[in-house]
Amino acid sequence: MPKTMLAETEKRMAATLADARHKLAAVRTGRASLAVFDGVLVDYYGTPTPLNQVAKLSIPEPTLIVAQPFDPSTLGAIEKAILASDLGLNPANDGKLVRIPIPPLTEERRKQLAKKVHGLGEEAKTAVRQIRRDANEGIKALEREGKVAEDDARRALDDVQKKTDKFSAEIDALCKNKEKELMEV
Repeated sequence: MPKTMLAETEKRMAATLADARHKLAAVRTGRASLAVFDGVLVDYYGTPTPLNQVAKLSIPEPTLIVAQPFDPSTLGAIEKAILASDLGLNPANDGKLVRIPIPPLTEERRKQLAKKVHGLGEEAKTAVRQIRRDANEGIKALEREGKVAEDDARRALDDVQKKTDKFSAEIDALCKNKEKELMEV
């Protein structure tokens, strides 16, 4: 039983790491990346719809993103959604496309984004620790019920701690890389 619990714990921790990786990809650096628009919702005929479902997004230059709407009547809504997002981008509507220049980051904005990256990392590590706590409680419950020997329970608790340390280190490495990428001028 502890083996299935350990496998489930590792699966949940891996999902948390993948989520952290996804959230960190959405933090804007000085380069154009389509991941920054993952959270942008466009009001498409009264329904909040992800930007990538109402427009074709492309990166023709390293500092420019182009959104070509599938329905030209949504140009204004796309522009409004990008302005309303907390990305600090100013889209330009030319009647057929929405051009989104990616300005170089100021030192102040870099520091704000570094804090955001740190916060996302802490959130992910907190989630990993919560998973560890759930697993530890499950193992201790099995031990109390007599379904697992004391030595096996100790080994399982040690394995859970090793997995927690491993995933926390990976999250730290992701955050350090992202902060390094942000601070590059």
